Amino acid sequence: MQDWLPLFPLQVVLLPEAELPLHIFEDRYKEMIQDVLRDKVEFGVVMASEKGIVNTGCTATLEKVLHQYPDGRMDILTIGRRRFEISRINDDRAYLRGEVEFFDDDEAPAAAPEARRQAIEGYNELQAMTAGVPLPAFEAAEPRLSFRLARPVTDLSLRQALLVARSEAERIRQLAAFLPAYVARQRQIQHVKQTAPRNGHGHKLPGLQ
Repeated sequence: MQDWLPLFPLQVVLLPEAELPLHIFEDRYKEMIQDVLRDKVEFGVVMASEKGIVNTGCTATLEKVLHQYPDGRMDILTIGRRRFEISRINDDRAYLRGEVEFFDDDEAPAAAPEARRQAIEGYNELQAMTAGVPLPAFEAAEPRLSFRLARPVTDLSLRQALLVARSEAERIRQLAAFLPAYVARQRQIQHVKQTAPRNGHGHKLPGLQ
């Protein structure tokens, strides 16, 4: 067990080693970030929904204050670090804190080569759509490659499932199964965005009279 961890509920899922820029504007989170800066501690990012916050999150370290505004708002850059499960919630302060247990992967066999190949291919296709850089070959051997491959994926359910999973092989399997359909949807969305402006200037949409 650790001391109370400051909690920041957001509609995002932070993954280990991923960057997360944040704009801090609510008074309670201004206070939380000031406490984090003063005490040089991590804070926990947990996904929030209409039902409340999920039980599993990822800590973040505040890497840099990018900009401070006269009214106390600030833009900060954070990086995901350690996964945790919440045991108890404390609301004595303006912001939530949690008593948490940190966890890592269990011992498990390596990911299947075919699943690994499919997951990397999906990642590279997503990168190509945004002019991003494909995965360098030397990084394919990272022990937690799955978290890297999931960075361009915006689907919160998939990201949360990966965060919870305690096996790299399981995360790679999930990505290999998920990415083909996800990549196809992103291609369709990109195509619509590219063609939609023309459809407003005298061109009929397919199927319309």
